[in-house]
Amino acid sequence: MRTTTTAIFLLFFMLPFAACRHSLSDSVSDYASKVKLNIDSLFIDLGEKQVAQRAFSADSTFRRCRLNGVALYAEHGRIIYEKAFGWRNLSRQRDSLHVEDAFQLSSDSKMFTAEAIMLLHHRGLLNYDDDVTKYIPEFPYKGITIRNLLNHRSGLSRYEYLADEFWTDKSVPFTNDDMIRLYAKHKPEPYFAPDVIFYYNNVNYALLASVVERVTGTHFEDFMHDNIFAPLHMDSSYIYSMRGDRKVSIYMKCAVQGHDMQRCGASKAQNDYLNGVMGDKIMFSNVKDLYRFCMALDYSLLLPDSIQSEAFKPGSKKWRRQQNYGFGWRLHEKHPETVYHFGWWKGYRSMIIRQLKYDRLLIVLTNTDRDCGCSQIWDLLDDSVHVLPPSCLNIGFWKQEQQINLPNSHKKG
Repeated sequence: MRTTTTAIFLLFFMLPFAACRHSLSDSVSDYASKVKLNIDSLFIDLGEKQVAQRAFSADSTFRRCRLNGVALYAEHGRIIYEKAFGWRNLSRQRDSLHVEDAFQLSSDSKMFTAEAIMLLHHRGLLNYDDDVTKYIPEFPYKGITIRNLLNHRSGLSRYEYLADEFWTDKSVPFTNDDMIRLYAKHKPEPYFAPDVIFYYNNVNYALLASVVERVTGTHFEDFMHDNIFAPLHMDSSYIYSMRGDRKVSIYMKCAVQGHDMQRCGASKAQNDYLNGVMGDKIMFSNVKDLYRFCMALDYSLLLPDSIQSEAFKPGSKKWRRQQNYGFGWRLHEKHPETVYHFGWWKGYRSMIIRQLKYDRLLIVLTNTDRDCGCSQIWDLLDDSVHVLPPSCLNIGFWKQEQQINLPNSHKKG
């Protein structure tokens, strides 16, 4: 708003010299009435021009990235740009993607698992520094805390390698409980001691999903629906579950199938026995639902800001290869005041980036395993020249429009 105010100040106080040579004693209102300017429309027109410029920049960026997927860009809470590119089925190319389509988020699911843990902490059901064995007593490693899992500082070995070696029938789904049983039985040597080093590892967030189940006595997919998706009306979001399935289906039951990109063309990615593990991946959502979630974080609708803000703080004192991790969000020294996550799993890629300094949000979801990012995306987010004025979003009205009704919500200060 400061930029708009400055522009109007210059317009009303500098134009008199160039056009009519009015004296400085002429009031703004007198001059406005003489040239018949509408101040309200001027504010709106200036904002619309800047929004149009940002939308054009976003469109140019995404076209250069050659996406097959859906992109959304928002600034100060306003959706500036959203568009679908390409096809649901790359072998037919007759069914176009739509902005409402839901994609598998891959590792971007982790920010939601972290949010579930933070909700339980806020409700007094667990503490971040509790030992994991307090909730999973058969887990064979002592000294690993909930916080270590959140920050990827557990030092544990990868469950994918454990399953590959000891889960002999890959046609049978492999679940979180199966994962815990294999760790308890075979006790693979950890890579590091707990809380020594940041090492990104899917097992951390798979275990967090199991903690949610042990604490609440509720299936993880049901807890996520009842406590996050339904309250925020994220109606296209769900945790894919193979619970109770005796065999791994050829493909996941979903509208938008993932694709593996090969030299000979694209092929639909088949379902995998590891898709039975939740928490580290396997959530489906669309760009509008993810926008709703990020708005809820911005305006403390799920958690008070004093608790929510910890998700965006570095969990390690030393940055490993310029990287760090909060609770479900990545951080990078090259992009201060930015939190983000990338996802890549079995025919899907995704990215969610929140540039906190300029209040910008970028969401990209694709149904291919091709990299969905390009350098121009960071140029768009870090652009300090074309900065939109604050939108003065009425969060109460926004909540009413989105049909959001959360108890104990806290407006962002």
